[in-house]
Amino acid sequence: MSRPHRSPQLHVLLILGLLSLPVGWSQISSQLDVCRSLLSSEAGSAWEFFPCQPPPTNMKEFMQIRVDPPGITCGNPPERFCTLENPYLCSDECDASSPDLSHPPQLMGDRERGGLITYWQTITWSRYPEPLLANITLSWNKSLEVVDDIIITFEYGRPTSMVLEKSMDKGATWQPYQYYADDCLEAFGMSPKQVSDLAPSNLTRVICTEQYSRWVGAKEEKNVVFEVRARFGVFAGPKLINMDALYTRMETMKGLRDFFTFTNLRLRLLRPALGGTYVQRDNLLKYFYAVSNIDVPARCKCNLHASQCVIRDAVLQCACDHNTNGQDCERCRRGFRPSSWRPGSYLPLPKGSANTCEVADTVTNCECNGHSNRCSYIDFINVVTCVSCKHNTRGQNCQFCRLGYYKNSSLPLDDEEICVECECNTEGSSSPHCADSGLCRCKVGATGRRCDSCLPGYTWRGGGVGCTENLCDTERLICQNGGTCFDFQRCICPNNFTGTFCEQRVCLKKSGCQDVGDSSSMPASPLYLLILSLITSMLS
Repeated sequence: MSRPHRSPQLHVLLILGLLSLPVGWSQISSQLDVCRSLLSSEAGSAWEFFPCQPPPTNMKEFMQIRVDPPGITCGNPPERFCTLENPYLCSDECDASSPDLSHPPQLMGDRERGGLITYWQTITWSRYPEPLLANITLSWNKSLEVVDDIIITFEYGRPTSMVLEKSMDKGATWQPYQYYADDCLEAFGMSPKQVSDLAPSNLTRVICTEQYSRWVGAKEEKNVVFEVRARFGVFAGPKLINMDALYTRMETMKGLRDFFTFTNLRLRLLRPALGGTYVQRDNLLKYFYAVSNIDVPARCKCNLHASQCVIRDAVLQCACDHNTNGQDCERCRRGFRPSSWRPGSYLPLPKGSANTCEVADTVTNCECNGHSNRCSYIDFINVVTCVSCKHNTRGQNCQFCRLGYYKNSSLPLDDEEICVECECNTEGSSSPHCADSGLCRCKVGATGRRCDSCLPGYTWRGGGVGCTENLCDTERLICQNGGTCFDFQRCICPNNFTGTFCEQRVCLKKSGCQDVGDSSSMPASPLYLLILSLITSMLS
């Protein structure tokens, strides 16, 4: 059996993974490591395909860490703290400005070197009885499958209560993975259980355990564990020898594979270690959270269509085989029938089924991104093109949007909602068609994605007019001398003023003319006086 060629980039990630594997993972990583092999016979050579999956690795090497709420990390401002073992020797200090005294979040994922333990630490519980709450969110931007125990190492005491949560949609929604408390009934209203209490029929049940929360001394017990190996052992045996039984259950038991799948993990720390006593209000500097390490043994989820996972553009990506494509190998490559995609299968044992994507027939099964199932062959230019593209798409492969629509870049190309109507305002835009970004072409004075609002200095008017320029307003084009702006189009002036902005004083016969800003008299012109005299004679 010959293995496919691996690029240097693939080797780098593989080596990183194998170097960080704990002892005892060989049972999990030794199977399904080849996607295809080249078979030779008298008739020639041909590929044989197999379901395959990447090797497990410690995913802490690739996780992004975020803590909240803001200001929960200690050191800004500097703060003293003490430990539960020496509660009145509060000589330790956390100072974010000092490299030797700071405890930033990234220290939860670093490699401890030379025996020096580094850790992230929160502020102390100085605001008691307000709860001391902290969240640690771990992100990979990729579907993963956990393959062994997740272990969180706490310094200075494990939390009295906390929740481990997971997300399968990159943080959009969350669900509990396991609850931890020294008293499950009091903290969460749940009876305490251990994984050993679970049966094959309820193995995916979310439980609350008291095993990792009771105070036994900070130096003796530091780890909080999400037990995966014990769950696998329910089917594969305590030493995970019978992996075929586990793989069979993965295929046949509803929800089992999804239970071990996540894109993000989140630790909700709800109550710090109390040292086996009640909260002692006279010394709150000994209550805080400190995490030195988080181990997440997992593999990239590739739907059994890839044996390697690589980093491309700083993102984990399956190196897909079996004519599949996508971050998780979740669709068929172009030129292969989209409807033929299925995840690989562990069954039938022992080889399983690769379920490769089928080659598309150039006429009846052409590639139209799911927006048409009809194609036409244009003989004289030797091109196959989609016919009657649906969902407001167009193009040879229904890959563009019709005029008057633009592409929603956040959706995959085969989504029915990929093309969004421009909805350009007919009064504010110069065309019903928008740019690829969805922005309409606006007339002078109009703005907004749909050109349905006006720039400063313009006013919206219906009746096909759109935005008209203001001749007066209350900010820049202000009516003077007590004048008021009417409909942004003209100034209504007092009786003794005139002009566009009421800036000119009206000259009367009795008082003569005065400058707007001056109290001195203004000489009237001879022509104006003559006209005024004639008008006065006619009226008398």
